[in-house]
Amino acid sequence: MEWITDKWDIVVQLYPFLLKGLWLTFQISIIAILIGSTIGFVLGVAKTTGFRLLNGVINLYLHLLRGSPYLVQLYIVYFVLPATGIAWLSFDSYMAAIVSLSLYTSSYVTEIVAAAINAVPKGQAEAARSVGMTRAQTYRHIVVPQALKLTIPPMASIYVIVIKSTAVLSVIGISELTRQGEVAIMRMPGDIMFIYSLIAVFYFIYCYPMLRLSKWAEGRFGTTGGGDT
Repeated sequence: MEWITDKWDIVVQLYPFLLKGLWLTFQISIIAILIGSTIGFVLGVAKTTGFRLLNGVINLYLHLLRGSPYLVQLYIVYFVLPATGIAWLSFDSYMAAIVSLSLYTSSYVTEIVAAAINAVPKGQAEAARSVGMTRAQTYRHIVVPQALKLTIPPMASIYVIVIKSTAVLSVIGISELTRQGEVAIMRMPGDIMFIYSLIAVFYFIYCYPMLRLSKWAEGRFGTTGGGDT
């Protein structure tokens, strides 16, 4: 009983700080998800247009981002780019976190969107073109709406990865959830395991609703149907 009382006292003491860290984690991750998803959607659609030069540029962008650790990308944005002397590339820690995490998110969203578009039965586009729709109209009214339904499950998984990646931001001084926990550990070194467990619980509280929402959205909007005609 004494152990429970002691741990509850720790929870009461740390709750305001962990909640503050969770709020900052929420801010950065949501902004990065929105910006990264927008960039990824545009690049994903562009990747399926069939222009070889454009595809080459997009593939290079994807290989650079997906082929390197996020921590390295964060260091480049925060330390290397400001060293170039270009004013608009000098980011404070908050902006560096958003920029790097947005680019990281976009690299995965691009592949998801492109794969979803390619998964839409070719007969759908061919039928649309046969009734006089332009290529742009076919994409807008036929292909993209069906492809978006296919992106729901994988997109939710990527968003959870992005949320968990915010734990790395502590290395540039962002006081997000993990950083707040590390500060608490310095004050209470005898409760390391318990404090990290608390951090895990807070991440779970944030991530689990997103996974449940994706399940609901998948059931609500369904998937594309039909095959090639």
